[in-house]
Amino acid sequence: MTKKEKGVFIISELEKLYPETPIPLDHKDAYTLLISVLLSAQCTDARVNTITPILFARADNPFDMIKLSVEEIRQIIRPCGLSPKKSQAIFTLSEMLIEKYKGEVPDQMELLEELPGVGHKTASVVMSQAFGVPAFPVDTHIHRLLTRWGITSGKNVVETEKDAKQLFPKALWNKLHLQIIFYGREYSPARSPKLDKDFITRTIGTKKAIAELS
Repeated sequence: MTKKEKGVFIISELEKLYPETPIPLDHKDAYTLLISVLLSAQCTDARVNTITPILFARADNPFDMIKLSVEEIRQIIRPCGLSPKKSQAIFTLSEMLIEKYKGEVPDQMELLEELPGVGHKTASVVMSQAFGVPAFPVDTHIHRLLTRWGITSGKNVVETEKDAKQLFPKALWNKLHLQIIFYGREYSPARSPKLDKDFITRTIGTKKAIAELS
């Protein structure tokens, strides 16, 4: 099966499984999504969704967020892990949003990436899910699966994103990246993946991937 044929197969099968793609992180606007994505680094979406209601009850906009101290933010978000670094980033980026953008989250990738604690993946998620701009955020699920399926060499997430964008139609990026995440969680989890359950890998996976899962 050629890479192009694999792409068609992936799109078709994932659309059957996940015709609807609700955003995993609970939020009400670009700011709360930005904070939620920042918190999700090395933390599950489910845990983030238990913490953000507590945080956003205190501050769901940058103006209220900077009224809290970094220590207050840290105490709230502690269960998400990396709380010293994340709390400082949340406070500082909130200050920057007020100073530079009147409290609004910018809708340009390069401007988002200038914010403290916001890397390319986080910026891509915000562009995609908050502003509807085509992007293909690559998380560990996507990187692992596209490597396993022979879509990318798997050297790093930068190459994986580049390869995904070259193969898949731009109009599908925003939905497809979520579909792949959903598939990874349900059919091919990072821990103890099973070939009999992971039917996409069983059908189009690399020989190495099939051997590893057999």
